[in-house]
Amino acid sequence: MIELDPRSASPIARFGGQPIAIAAAALVIVVLGVSSIALWRAYTGSAPETDRAVAARQLQARTAQASEQLVEKTKGLEATQQESIDQLQVVQDQLLTVRRLLAAQQADTRKLSEQVGTLTEAIDGLRQSFASAQASEPAAAPAPRNRSAKAKPRASRSVNRSRAKARG
Repeated sequence: MIELDPRSASPIARFGGQPIAIAAAALVIVVLGVSSIALWRAYTGSAPETDRAVAARQLQARTAQASEQLVEKTKGLEATQQESIDQLQVVQDQLLTVRRLLAAQQADTRKLSEQVGTLTEAIDGLRQSFASAQASEPAAAPAPRNRSAKAKPRASRSVNRSRAKARG
């Protein structure tokens, strides 16, 4: 009798002797898998490749639309920025003009202030000379009373004028 080896009793060893049966079983499984996938696609009416292509086209369309919107917004921002730059330039020009006018007004104010100071000094000088002229008149000899009222002020005026001319 032929004794069987305990190793050859395993189920894998039984198939090892029939490679055609294994190949046929594998072929049947592959065919069943492919046919089930084909039936599933036919039943649902959609193929993943088609769905992916459609999704890719939609994504490209959205990307193009978003890109166009970005371009439009960028152009709008550029226009707004240019308007802001122009307005800023106008404001800077106006500020420069105002500064020039202010400097001119300050110069005029300084000139007028100096003129007022000069006039104030002249008025003070005239007051002092008038006060000294009035103080010296009573000390002088009294004038004769035969003169008329009109002649007297004229005489005092001419005396004051001659004194003022002599001083200054």
